[in-house]
Amino acid sequence: MRQVELGRSGVRVAEWSLGTMTWGNQTPEDDAHRQMDMALEAGITLWDTAEMYPVNPVRAETAGRSEAILGRWLAARPGARGRIVLATKIAGPGNVLRDRGFDPGAIRSACEASLRRLRTDRIDLYQLHWPERSHYHFRRNWTFRPDADAAAVLGRMDDVLGALARLVEEGKVRAIGLSNETAWGTTRWLDRAAATGGPRPETIQNEYSLLCRLYDTDLAEAAAMEGVTLLAFSPLGAGLLTGKYQDGACPPGSRLAVGDGRLGGRLTPRALAAVAAYRALAAQAGMDPVHMALAWHRTRPFPSIPIFGATDADQLAHILRGLGARVDDDLAARIDEIHRDHPLPF
Repeated sequence: MRQVELGRSGVRVAEWSLGTMTWGNQTPEDDAHRQMDMALEAGITLWDTAEMYPVNPVRAETAGRSEAILGRWLAARPGARGRIVLATKIAGPGNVLRDRGFDPGAIRSACEASLRRLRTDRIDLYQLHWPERSHYHFRRNWTFRPDADAAAVLGRMDDVLGALARLVEEGKVRAIGLSNETAWGTTRWLDRAAATGGPRPETIQNEYSLLCRLYDTDLAEAAAMEGVTLLAFSPLGAGLLTGKYQDGACPPGSRLAVGDGRLGGRLTPRALAAVAAYRALAAQAGMDPVHMALAWHRTRPFPSIPIFGATDADQLAHILRGLGARVDDDLAARIDEIHRDHPLPF
């Protein structure tokens, strides 16, 4: 697979990434271990987790299980740690783990707890899971009301960067990243890093798929100009693009079955219509719709690394069979036509 640099960090990874958010809830540990074996064999080198995982639902009593499962896999396979780039996240405000957001004490305690669960001495990419200020992600774009106290936000950024800088200096963190950020937030983090000498954000992990293309305009320009790499979560639209939820279907054990019944606001009539159009196009092109949805990321005019998760190893095997799939210029243009016909469907 093609190798992609994470921002300007010098850290290079394969162009697809393994996600872990179901491990310890929908996905039992033995299956998660099998998935890691499969991913490593396939050459997937960037593995993404978070202190609050697993999700569906997020609960205080299960937070950290995904990291712990990954850590036990690493402990059982000497030498494997050097072959992967390990990414995790500290949860933002309003989470189930603590009342505080990204204050220096919380950053240090969260990082060190993740290191213990992961059974490693370093986190290659440490990400801020969502902003402390108001933002438009998770379907909040329909009612978004931005904050206006820039001075307070920028001062807080300086404090956060200072805490992260100390973790980098101690060798506990190699690089930092953002998640669920905006164009303004991304550029301000970069500005404050330059002004304070703190670590610059190298990546931004935002939702991005055939169904969710909010990233395509201002954020794409900001990241491309500033050398920030997109890590695209939910590249299959929380499973919508597989087609398994068409015609009212709700497979047992699926995210829809165990979650909020709406896939986090993604399950709408317009989304189902868009999925039908993309699946029809994949059939016309002689491609599996899952493989088309993931291969499409290679067509973007900026680096986009899709983070795919699988409830079980069979699902992962199906995804990995599409590693060599390609979307040519004609198919990419037809995908854009569907996007124009079905914009922002959730």
